[in-house]
Amino acid sequence: MSDEPIAGGGLLHRRTFFKRSLALAGTAGLAGAAAAAGSPLPETRPSWMLGPGKLRSAYGQPSVFESDVGRSLTPARMPGAGSSGTPHQHLTGIVTPSGLHFERHHSGVPQIDPDQHRVIIHGLVRRPLVFTMEDLWRYPMRSRMYFLECSGNSWRNTFPDPMDEPVGVLHGLVSCSEWTGVSLAALLDEAGVLPDAGWIVAEGADSVGITRSVPLPKALDDVILALYQNGERIRPEQGYPVRLFVPGWEGNISIKWLHRIEVTRGPAHARDETSKYTDLLRDGRARQFSFPMGVKSVITHPSGGQGMAGAGYYEISGIAWSGHGAVERVEVSADGGRSWAEAVLDRQPEKLCLARFRIAWHWDGGKARLMSRAIDDAGNVQPSRDDALARFAARNIYHFNGIQTWAVNGDGRVKNVFV
Repeated sequence: MSDEPIAGGGLLHRRTFFKRSLALAGTAGLAGAAAAAGSPLPETRPSWMLGPGKLRSAYGQPSVFESDVGRSLTPARMPGAGSSGTPHQHLTGIVTPSGLHFERHHSGVPQIDPDQHRVIIHGLVRRPLVFTMEDLWRYPMRSRMYFLECSGNSWRNTFPDPMDEPVGVLHGLVSCSEWTGVSLAALLDEAGVLPDAGWIVAEGADSVGITRSVPLPKALDDVILALYQNGERIRPEQGYPVRLFVPGWEGNISIKWLHRIEVTRGPAHARDETSKYTDLLRDGRARQFSFPMGVKSVITHPSGGQGMAGAGYYEISGIAWSGHGAVERVEVSADGGRSWAEAVLDRQPEKLCLARFRIAWHWDGGKARLMSRAIDDAGNVQPSRDDALARFAARNIYHFNGIQTWAVNGDGRVKNVFV
């Protein structure tokens, strides 16, 4: 198989890349990798081979040499409010470690005693119910891989000028976990929803009582009361002891520290679905209830703040997702969108879950413009930045899913640019 590019800028067929990788192993040809493979063994052993290591622990922690891998923190404008982004530039695969899952808080993280916590279902039901955590743990559960994205994710790319920041700062308000919990439909069925019901209104147990409305058809579809994340009890910053999880929809609807669900005829028009989390349109109106997150992707390697170690062969990799279904394919450009090549997906994409894409790239050492665009199985195509901005007023920061462009300069430095 030849090394002929399949698109401009040096994008290669993935099988060509791996074939060449094997041929170049042990040389400096593959971005300098394994250049010293033929070197003799050192005469002395390193210190960690000279004695026993540290004792086992009750709860594992990352290596001390990975201490720079952490969430990016947004300064809080008021006590307890703010967000922290997942450092996607340091991760691969599709699962976000629980300790690196993004956070968004409006009044800090309450420390809730699960023995005292209750979840109430009331309103337009035949039989109001009160659940203890022990009650919920006895119900059948299901586990699914889902992404969660704040509707304000990527808001910094709506500014007039690009910010020179890494992925975790620009696009870190999206993460993906295995969520395990009890079907909300089962609990609503037990309560007996009345015929004139059309919505549910969920409220959290934090001090500001975040409240969001969910149409009843969605509540009866795939919504769960999440009790576990990535196999362990859900963490306090993610809603311990129980979180309403609404797959594929804007993150603010997945109410943390859930304590009340009211079945109603219509939406509550609460503070967080009127004054916030609405989309300001160009004609001055604010659109409510634009729930699903749009189809989207971002290249995470190489990306902002990273550097290239000289001309040669590299892998371009990133993540893609859609609140309308599953990612069907991802296309990558290395020449600023003039030509595109289809990337390889790590696995068959799941509905409402992150997908990891990869493509081989031969960088010639010159300037390049790296872009990705995702297409989902409903036919939605990730728009350009200009097209994404054109849908809303200039001050809108929600539901931005425009294509991200990374500029690779001749010195190998990668930075955020607008094209």
